[in-house]
Formats: sequence, structure tokens, C-alpha cells
Amino acid sequence: MQVRRSLAAVLAVGSLLLVSACAGDDLSSSAKDDTSSSSDATDGATSSGGGPVTIAGQSFPEAALVASMYDQVLTNAGYDTTVKLVDDRGAYMPTFPKSIDIVPEYVGGIVNFLNADKNGADAEPITAGDGQELADAGADLLKAKGITLLDLSAATDTNAFFVTQDYSDSEGVTKLSDLEGDSVTLAAAPDCQGRLDCEGGLSDQYGIDVKEVLPLGYASDQTYKSVIDGESELGETSTTDGTLAAQGLVVLQDDQQIQPAQNLVPAVSDQFLTAHPDVADILNALMAALTTEKLTELNGRVAVDREKPEVVAKDFLTEAGLL
Repeated sequence: MQVRRSLAAVLAVGSLLLVSACAGDDLSSSAKDDTSSSSDATDGATSSGGGPVTIAGQSFPEAALVASMYDQVLTNAGYDTTVKLVDDRGAYMPTFPKSIDIVPEYVGGIVNFLNADKNGADAEPITAGDGQELADAGADLLKAKGITLLDLSAATDTNAFFVTQDYSDSEGVTKLSDLEGDSVTLAAAPDCQGRLDCEGGLSDQYGIDVKEVLPLGYASDQTYKSVIDGESELGETSTTDGTLAAQGLVVLQDDQQIQPAQNLVPAVSDQFLTAHPDVADILNALMAALTTEKLTELNGRVAVDREKPEVVAKDFLTEAGLL
């Protein structure tokens, strides 16, 4: 998922992402050292049980919510957290794990980012089976980068593409293959162009003529508005988006299954994990407590009810006995 800010600051993208921006600002302001790095963390605490930790993540609402969960459980365990939310995966991966310790990730997203980074943007995507099979297929790529994936959560969230309910009804479009041969404008994340799980897959696998990609954001207010107003026929969101029905929008079935498994998973610097092995137990417990249904419910509280991600995260963690 892609989920869109610079590493230096959290920039709002539309009113919906302002919710995420608040989360990022609140999280970052709670950190005591905004310049911590993997090496700093290792130098500051050579055994598990606390010390500085830098968490980076993407800034769309769900990612901000999960980043807040990481922040709160690690703070509760005695860690001094710094959280940086960014525009997309490409903004933090160049410095992970060199100056970043932990990233809330999606298994297909990180494995295929590393695959494309090593083998080129046109590399055949890794789509092997379920989430664990996908993680296993990317094991060598992860090892080469010095990154360990902890336990995969049962909660999963893949990219999805939506149209208005009116468009679906009038054009008889319920699945992506129904758009084969059609020309569409796509409102999506800034890094969608050419990606095999985004514009590239829609063009190459589905035969859709994507005449233009408007970089309006992943599941952002601007993307919703573009489709609702008819500027775009197709918009990018996630399968756990709880806002669509209320806006008269509907997800099209990915009937050719171009999306790889996207189970939530903690990605941790090997160096940091060696110095702080307790982090595995902390974050694995969080992954075990999350389900797709619960994640969708929590997303709705943030995106529809406009609750702050850190408040929603705290409620969930308290209910799950993790705080």
C-alpha cells in the first residue's frame, strides 16, 4: 500500500489526510530525539528494553493509524520513539535500515519494492501465494538489505480501484476486466505510474487504456472528488476503505488478481533487532491482535468519524490488552 510526505515533515494532502497529518505531528512531537538512527539506537542501548527508536511509515490514514499503534506499544515498553510519516515508500526505503529502525509494512509492498529496486522497474512482480509464501520468496532480497520481517498479521489490505455507483450501473462495470479497451483517467498515488499493482497492471494485464494518471493521492479526498465530479473515471484506494459506500462509490473486483498479498507486517532493521530482541514479542503481539475486519472498523473511525488516529489506536490497544 503507498501509501506521501517528505521525511523532514508531515504534509497534509487534502482534508482527509489532514487527519493523518495531525497524527504524524502528534507522534513526532512526542519523540525526544528527532535525529535518532539505527546506529544511535544500538549505541544508546546495547540490550533489549528501551532506548531510542526511529519509526518511519506512509502517511495515508490507515498507515498513520498503524504507525500510532507501533509508537504507543513501544513507548509503553520503555522506548523513546521518533515517528516520521512520508508521502510514499520511495521516500523512506533509501534510508531504511541505515537511519530507520522499524517500518509498519505490507508484505507485498516491501518485497516488490526491493525486487524492483534490484531488478528494475519492469521486473516481473513477486506474487507467490499467500503472505508467508510471498515473504519467503523475498527472503534473499530482505537479507541483502539487512531487514527482518516479523510475524505477518491476519489483517490484509490490498490496493483497489473504484468508480461511482452510477458509472458502475450505467456502464455495467463491476470488475476491472469490464474496462478492457476503455480509455480512462485514473486518480491515484503519485508513484502509481508504471507500477504493476497500479497503472502498469491496469494497462498491461487488463488492457485498459489509462490515458492519464492524476497524482491526487492514495484514498485521498482529492481522489474521491475527482471521480465523483467526473474528472476521473477510476480512483485508487484500499480494500479496507470504509468510506466508499457513503460517497456513492464502489470497488471493482480485481478478477485477474494483479494485487500481491498485503498482510500487515513489521519490518525491522537486523542491527536494531539484534540489539533489541524484545521488540519482536511486542510487535508480534500487535500483529496477532489485528484482523482485516477490525482494521476496516478502525479505518472507518478515522476516515468517516474523523477521530484522531492516536485516539483510535489507543482504544484498540487498550481493548486488546496491549497497553
